[in-house]
Amino acid sequence: MKLAILDDYQNAALKSAAWDSLGPDMEITVFNEHLGWDEDAIAARLAPFDILVIMRERTPFPASLLAKLPNLKLLVTTGMRNLAVDMDAARARGVVVCGTAILPFPAAELAMAFIMDLAKKLSAENRIMHEGGWQGVVGEALNGKTLGILGLGRLGSRVARFGKALEMDVIAWSQNLTQERCEAEGVRLVSKEDLFRQSDFLSIHVLLSERTRGLIGREELAMMKPTAYLVNTSRGPIVDEQALIDALRSGAIAGAGLDVYDVEPLPKDHPLRSLD
Repeated sequence: MKLAILDDYQNAALKSAAWDSLGPDMEITVFNEHLGWDEDAIAARLAPFDILVIMRERTPFPASLLAKLPNLKLLVTTGMRNLAVDMDAARARGVVVCGTAILPFPAAELAMAFIMDLAKKLSAENRIMHEGGWQGVVGEALNGKTLGILGLGRLGSRVARFGKALEMDVIAWSQNLTQERCEAEGVRLVSKEDLFRQSDFLSIHVLLSERTRGLIGREELAMMKPTAYLVNTSRGPIVDEQALIDALRSGAIAGAGLDVYDVEPLPKDHPLRSLD
């Protein structure tokens, strides 16, 4: 059988699992560059494979592409949700779709790393030092600042605990969040409006769905303080990307820490690449 691993940009997949346990008859191919957006070209590259292992939503699998993959029997996605796969079409074609378990702490740690970097200006100072400068920016304290958590699930609750350890005032909101859940995590439940208005750092930890797509738009960004920062390690489309770009350019908010985008990999000419 033939198996392909897609979007392994860091050449990490083969070191991250015991692929040899699949036996000597499994032929594994790794694609470490994005296959692009031409569906016919993608189909031509993937047509020989029986099994595809995909990374998040980086390569979509609509019904039209699935119809061009006659050998496909199994589609494995990292995590248990992937809105880029047409599940009905896969089911109709007899393609089994499954997901992997994910560790809860890496994304939470990454969100906190963004918060620390935005506050302490670590990246900026590192760049200044390597360019020959010295102490070009001034960091700010996290102690006593307000950390807003959008979605207090497994990841959001971990970030909330990090914030509490730094003696931040932690507040939270999501559409189904309860007072009992907030009390269990020792954070304050607030309204959506107050989450955006009060947060000095706002970290997103909701799942991407039709309900959360575009959840943060121009109206929500306009509520934020001009000194506030937005952190998104969840999914890009939760935030209206153009509205965020405009807010960053205009100084409506102080900055953002992003690990996810509408289109991944981020195009080389994307406007976010030109912002500090």
